Amino acid sequence: MSTSCFSLLILAALAVPSPIAVVAWRPWPHHFASSSNATTTSIVGGGASGAAAGLGTMKKYEGSSEFVKLRYHMGPVLTANITVHPIWYGSWSPKQKHILRAFLRSVSASAAPHPSVAAWWSTVRLYTDQTGANVSATVLLGAEHSDRRYSRGRALTRLDIQSVIHDAVNARRRPIPVNPRGGLYLVLTSADVAVQDFCVQVCGFHYFTFPAIVGHTLPYAWVGNSATQCPGSCAYPFAVPPFAAGLRKAERPPNGDVGVDGMVSVVAHELAEMASNPLVNAWYAGEDPSFPTEIADLCEGIYGTGGGGAYTGQLLVDGESGAAYNMHGVGGRKFLVQWIWHPYLSYCSGPNALDHQ
Repeated sequence: MSTSCFSLLILAALAVPSPIAVVAWRPWPHHFASSSNATTTSIVGGGASGAAAGLGTMKKYEGSSEFVKLRYHMGPVLTANITVHPIWYGSWSPKQKHILRAFLRSVSASAAPHPSVAAWWSTVRLYTDQTGANVSATVLLGAEHSDRRYSRGRALTRLDIQSVIHDAVNARRRPIPVNPRGGLYLVLTSADVAVQDFCVQVCGFHYFTFPAIVGHTLPYAWVGNSATQCPGSCAYPFAVPPFAAGLRKAERPPNGDVGVDGMVSVVAHELAEMASNPLVNAWYAGEDPSFPTEIADLCEGIYGTGGGGAYTGQLLVDGESGAAYNMHGVGGRKFLVQWIWHPYLSYCSGPNALDHQ
């Protein structure tokens, strides 16, 4: 099963040997067990901060590795126009929905200023199927469904997420359309909803629905709002976990909502993996499809040049608000989005990389 943060490769404290293997990172408690020697470094021209011990002189620290064996396993990628269907489970404010909708609309917004979310998606598009067809350039915001009544309760299992999708596609009023070819079903749970493994192992995950539950086989993802449960883990670097207090400071979120701004990068993570590995039989590293390491897993926690471990990499900073971001979207929105693995360059890449300027 594909999960965000589910099969992390452990980075020992903040010291990085050379050469390195690719490391995905989130601030789970074990990363700080021996971090007393961590150092905090200011980013030139940005004001963002992070631990950057042991970087040495490595030119491509941000995930580069000759040891990564990302392979194509002959399954489909999403080559047809992609339509994302958000399913809002629980209590969501209009402002929170606007932030996430703006991000989804930004994926195909080629007119956004550089560095843009659309330019980030162009790396996802490099992944192809066995015919040579690329992941689609078109990502649309589709029909939505809201479940304000918590119909499946406030504590959900992983299979309950599929039941939420069943309810959305079978709703009496305005059911979400079923589109096995290009539809992506995105379940978003509010801050007062607990989900199995949330805040312990995962911030989000993707898989495909079972016909026995939903009636169809559909690629889907779940992402939770961590604002009141584990912002220091799942909304990092906009929040810092208590056990890391004093080691680094939290960054200011670009849209003013720690939980939702943190969700943006997790949503991006899952979208990239759903597009390149929708049925968990296309692009991934490792030999076990039950625990694949996918194109976003390889770069988790990396947002800019030099990133890796507890260090986000070099970020941009809004001159008025002081918020940290690395990509532009529609309507003047700014977002912080993790990088993804570049299939030809064999390292983590994003449009804000210094060698892309």
